[in-house]
Amino acid sequence: MAEEKQPETEEEQGPALPQALYDWLQALVMALVCIILIFTFVGRFIYVSGHSMEPTLYDKDMMIIQELGYTPKQGDVVVLTKPSEIAEGPIVKRVIATEGQTVEIDYEASCVYVDGEKIDDSYLGESMRQPSDPNMSITSVTVPEGCIFVMGDNRNHSNDSRDVRLGVIDERYVIGRAVFVVLPFENFGAIE
Repeated sequence: MAEEKQPETEEEQGPALPQALYDWLQALVMALVCIILIFTFVGRFIYVSGHSMEPTLYDKDMMIIQELGYTPKQGDVVVLTKPSEIAEGPIVKRVIATEGQTVEIDYEASCVYVDGEKIDDSYLGESMRQPSDPNMSITSVTVPEGCIFVMGDNRNHSNDSRDVRLGVIDERYVIGRAVFVVLPFENFGAIE
């Protein structure tokens, strides 16, 4: 007759449970270290504050930004931290032109030209109007070396490089490029 196998007792199992807990804790710590390194050197989370980027980004959207090795390019949505009296904290805008490019704004035609060519601004929600704020007076500029010209996608409600108090932005103020919205879930996805 075959002998019935008796279940092992805790003493016979040895240190299996403590070893399993140790392995899980070690894996958790390694995952946290990797996440911290990624967000320290590659990117981080930033919240959108305000309505100047609608309909691309909305107030309180949480997005991931790419920091490491990023150089601003025309059309990118960037986060910057230029000290200014018109904004506190990170500013989210779209790069319209980079160093050496000439920007011309035609409010009558509701168009922005870079180096004489109309930019594709199909992402805008409405036609651009002449601002009533006298500080929003920059309509033509050649972007200096190491700088960018930025505008909000909600052009009629955006303080941006058209404002003499902000003007062109030194690239050293750029934190990174906004790449992905993670919250709220209804806005989840890559940023065009």
